[in-house]
Amino acid sequence: MNYELLYSEHLEKALNGALNKIEINALIEKPHYADQGDLAFPCFQLAKSLRKSPVNIAQEIAPLIQHELFAKVEANGPYVNCFLNKKIVSKQIIETVLNKGKDYGNQVSDEEKTIVIDCSSPNIAKPFSMGHIRSTMIGNAIGNIAQKNGYNAIKINHLGDWGTQFGKLIVAYKRWGVEDKVKLNPIKELLTLYIKFHEEVEKEPQLEEEARSWFKKLEEKNEEAQELWEWFREESLKEFKMVYDLLGVSFDSFNGEAFYNDKMDRIITLLEEKKLLVESEGAEVVDLSEIELPPCLIRKSDGATLYATRDLAAALYRKETYDFDKAVYVVGGEQALHFTQVFTVLNKMGYEWSKNMEHVPFGLILQNGKKMSTRKGKIVLLEKVIEEAITLANQNITDKNPNLKNKDEVAKMVGVGAIIFQDLKNDRMNNFEFSLEQMLKFEGETGPYVQYSIVRTNSILEKANVTDFQNQEGLHDEYSWEIIKNIQAFPDKVKRSFEQNEPSVIAKYTIDLAQAFNKYYGNTHILTEDDQLVSRLALIKSVSIVLVEGLRLLGIRAPKEM
Repeated sequence: MNYELLYSEHLEKALNGALNKIEINALIEKPHYADQGDLAFPCFQLAKSLRKSPVNIAQEIAPLIQHELFAKVEANGPYVNCFLNKKIVSKQIIETVLNKGKDYGNQVSDEEKTIVIDCSSPNIAKPFSMGHIRSTMIGNAIGNIAQKNGYNAIKINHLGDWGTQFGKLIVAYKRWGVEDKVKLNPIKELLTLYIKFHEEVEKEPQLEEEARSWFKKLEEKNEEAQELWEWFREESLKEFKMVYDLLGVSFDSFNGEAFYNDKMDRIITLLEEKKLLVESEGAEVVDLSEIELPPCLIRKSDGATLYATRDLAAALYRKETYDFDKAVYVVGGEQALHFTQVFTVLNKMGYEWSKNMEHVPFGLILQNGKKMSTRKGKIVLLEKVIEEAITLANQNITDKNPNLKNKDEVAKMVGVGAIIFQDLKNDRMNNFEFSLEQMLKFEGETGPYVQYSIVRTNSILEKANVTDFQNQEGLHDEYSWEIIKNIQAFPDKVKRSFEQNEPSVIAKYTIDLAQAFNKYYGNTHILTEDDQLVSRLALIKSVSIVLVEGLRLLGIRAPKEM
């Protein structure tokens, strides 16, 4: 039941068509204070057309609005405030959640839609650093939330598996690499070799030419260069998979930059056919001056293609392969111009679907107020951070519940969940300070706080040993009503989170619901044997269902015990 829409319909009748229900619905507010009701309609916009003051309009229409779901409707200055019938509404909402279970909040669509999400995309032969967690987890959450909104979500890991850096790596490996050492610890050794190349090139500048030569051999499919590149890629993917498994993230495609090597000529041909390529200082570009953008560089004077060429080829391939309705690129904000150029070129090529492509940027993770450094080997390894988080979580759980049976598994859920939650609770564009100690606290706006709230609901339900909630009659006290209002808002949060590509909407929502539940828990004797026991337990069960689903959308698992 959409109570706002019901209220809008009754307001439309009372206003005798002065505004339609869609216009009215857009104006309805949710008051901050309980004494102002649950829904409020401001009458300012009607003053001119009705030639009356907003206060008079409110006084005239308030008595006309009556329904069994409205306990009372009253004028309050220029507002018409509606107080919902707590008992009936809470019964309906709890019933809906219990019947739908984890499907509560699903946005149903008649047509099948597909979204393609380009995210994570680490460079092979380099460790998976903390710098990649934002793209990975924001992209993963957007995929989960898109599915909740009725989309088929395709997650693509556009690996950085091509480019001149592989020429450098081949040179470094051939000069200083030891096969057995690389086999024993591939990523660590390859990174060491890559850093050594940059140190040595300052003393031997000719190494740059040697690296360019090896990359050219790789492009020409030289057997030795190809074998080394494939080996570097394979070992990287093994290590990445370990990290992705820890994070609980999977992908539908690992087609990286190399995959599009044989698909770029087609793009250049299409651009030539559409007469979009022009020469500029020996290079070939698409002129974008009409919208005050720098030209999009397609092919350098030496014939080499660029990122834009590759991304144009990737976009066309993905459209033809997945026939997406929407495509998002979860990539740092510094790439904003690049994506604006790529989308504009696709539009100039006549591809209307390019209007459904979007760059989803995000802020930085800071440490002591500064960007986490990845230069000169000072890389903050994500795997190490996860291991440390799990260890700290284990210690916290041991302090709280030393006899917990599956402590290691729970510590993994809590440690990993804490890292993900800390990332996703922040507005996507905001920078945030990284602190394991803060994010692992069981109090405050943290993942463990929400997880512990779920554990608390499980404990109550287990003690009560009630599984049949058919006779729940709804509740009307102020603490349960706060929970009900939060639960009722969940479907709207799911929709808004998707529309804004903003997982923080869901993360903040789970905090609000957990806080409302814990306030209820602290002020209510839930297990008292009286005629409202089943109703209270049904409310607790609903909280559990919605919190578990909220965390799932963020890519976080909820333990049954902690």
